[in-house]
Amino acid sequence: MEYNVKTLEGRDAGKVSLSDEIFGLDPREDILARMIRWQLAKKQQGTHKSKGRSEIARTGSKMYKQKGTGRARHHSARAPQFRGGGKAHGPVVRSHEHDLPKKVRALALRHALSAKMKAEDLIIVDNLVAAEAKTKALAGSFETLGLTNALFIGGAQLDSNFKLAAQNIPNVDVLPVQGINVYDILRRGKLVLSKAAVEALEERFK
Repeated sequence: MEYNVKTLEGRDAGKVSLSDEIFGLDPREDILARMIRWQLAKKQQGTHKSKGRSEIARTGSKMYKQKGTGRARHHSARAPQFRGGGKAHGPVVRSHEHDLPKKVRALALRHALSAKMKAEDLIIVDNLVAAEAKTKALAGSFETLGLTNALFIGGAQLDSNFKLAAQNIPNVDVLPVQGINVYDILRRGKLVLSKAAVEALEERFK
């Protein structure tokens, strides 16, 4: 399919051909949900920890004699039912990662790109280059394009001026094409791809 290309100033810069196999799919929410769950699970540190009864620094001797007190039978004060005792079935240090087939991950990225295309939230620009690292000038260009919440995907090498100018603008993320991912695509309103990024994606899924 043919798609219009713009400059950062909002002017027309020709057209680019997009593959229907990447940008023309009917998005499936189940695949996108699986991918986001996989990404977020992988990001979790898993360092949460509570002490069990065997880790409590407290005497392990029997609290009081077994018979004759009229009270319930107890042994150690480390037991979970007592104040200061160990936590029963508490969290332990572990990895939250789980497996997701590589083909499903690749498919999820294509569905995320297609979802942005279908929602008309995709913008393609000729290049992501700033003449100088000035946030105010770049923010003005974004206003011209109507961008208040966006993810910018550049080529393999990002322009340093553009990256520096964009990093202080709220709700704007900038990534090289090798860092493109489903979670960041869907968490931002607009997806802005450079022509270099489109070419790299076409080559990746060829």
